Amino acid sequence: MRKKISLLCLTLATIGMLAACLGNSASTEEKSEKKSLTFVSNFPSDTFDPQLNYTTVRAGIAETLVKVNEQLQIEPWLSKKWKTEDDGTTWVFEIRDGITFQNGKDLNAEAVKHSLERTIKESEAMKSALKIKEMKASGQILTIITTEPLATLPSELVHPNTAIIDVDAPDIKSKPVGTGPFKVASFKPDNEMKVKKYKEYWGGEPKLDEVVLTFNDDENARTSALQSGEADIVYRPAIESLNTLKKDSSIVVDIQPSLRNQMLFYNSRQEAFKDKNVRKAFDVLLNPKDVVNTALAGQGSPATGPFLDSLDFSNDQKTKTYGPSETQKYLEKAGYILKDGKAIKNGKQLSFKLVTYPYRPELPLMSQMLQSEAKKIGVKIDIQQVENMDEYMTTKDDWGIVTYSLVTSPRGDAGYFFNALYTEGGAFNVGHFHEPVLTSIIDELNKTVDQKQRNKLARQAGEIVEKETLHSSIVHPNNFVAYRDNVKNWVTTKSEYYVITKDLDVK
Repeated sequence: MRKKISLLCLTLATIGMLAACLGNSASTEEKSEKKSLTFVSNFPSDTFDPQLNYTTVRAGIAETLVKVNEQLQIEPWLSKKWKTEDDGTTWVFEIRDGITFQNGKDLNAEAVKHSLERTIKESEAMKSALKIKEMKASGQILTIITTEPLATLPSELVHPNTAIIDVDAPDIKSKPVGTGPFKVASFKPDNEMKVKKYKEYWGGEPKLDEVVLTFNDDENARTSALQSGEADIVYRPAIESLNTLKKDSSIVVDIQPSLRNQMLFYNSRQEAFKDKNVRKAFDVLLNPKDVVNTALAGQGSPATGPFLDSLDFSNDQKTKTYGPSETQKYLEKAGYILKDGKAIKNGKQLSFKLVTYPYRPELPLMSQMLQSEAKKIGVKIDIQQVENMDEYMTTKDDWGIVTYSLVTSPRGDAGYFFNALYTEGGAFNVGHFHEPVLTSIIDELNKTVDQKQRNKLARQAGEIVEKETLHSSIVHPNNFVAYRDNVKNWVTTKSEYYVITKDLDVK
């Protein structure tokens, strides 16, 4: 009897072990089938609030009514079509049917209206750009009435800060609910976020189950993460590592010209920079070719204006002579004399604070180059690095020059740039310049629908900006991404708005 009981126990134990093994096998198989990807970037994200940060759109969580394609043309997204009934004041958008937020709620015109109302409440810059006076919602039809004719309203609605979310969902800053292919799983500000697929996505089920997005402002650390296999995609690896990465057969390096411009912003609230001769002096201090070779290790091109030369609204710029001696000529026009190795006016040396940020490593390098060249002509520059440049330059007036990297034409049009930099309330009007003729041209640009006429007006605006040297365009950096060869369907977009998409996949 005892022998029979022992045999039974052995049999049950064997069955249990087999079941456990089978269970583990199924679990392992399920785990192995899970498609995930790790993306490491230099995009800091202290919030997921789409009205304050681009990450919600970049991570595939939320979408806008209109998007821009790689030909820099706008195309429908959440809105299937739109029209203006009176040359730019009344706009009618038809919202697509069959779209749901990630909590299952239907997307209709009323939900879009509430989301855009929150946008202009939370963002002064978007309030200024959209110029919304009134909105009416009926079914899938949203009617927007602007305070003045705004021919570029559809283009403005490409901006990630206009992303549509369910405003009734709790905790928008950490867990916004959008309509995109991925929904928030977890979020640690300025560190890591996880998104998982939204199976009911209106554009088709995403190919990846989960994406981990991490932030690291150290480009060498990003590079190491890719080489060690810790990361699958790295945005902007260290420039000096590109040749090494290209030689690695398991890594793909994608380099594209970008729409960015590394610029100098001047602060007109600092007495010295009210004088355009002082601004012109610093406009010619650095040779852009030297900046490309030194700060960008060749990954970029000299800028002759804010826009790429290939764009129709780009100005034909005159050839400039660069260097300290040329700078000194403009400083002499501004009343400065070189005495005892110092640029002096009214008994005081020309000195000011230059503010930069480590988020783009080439900018601190460019700042040091500027400081070194300025020292040769007796100008004292104190460099300060800050973590949150946007906040600093919009709330402080103690700086003379800021080095900044700006995507100048993300929607294939010059309107964004001129409105952002040179209109009252513009997001980047940190120099506080007011040029009546320029304002008049921008107003005319905002009312003009015909693209050829818009290009003509944009060039006129560009001529004034260049003549008055309201800012300086130094270089256009290349955009570069490196990823492991098992990654499929990665696209380095010109706008930099779209990063994690439903089509992104791994083998």
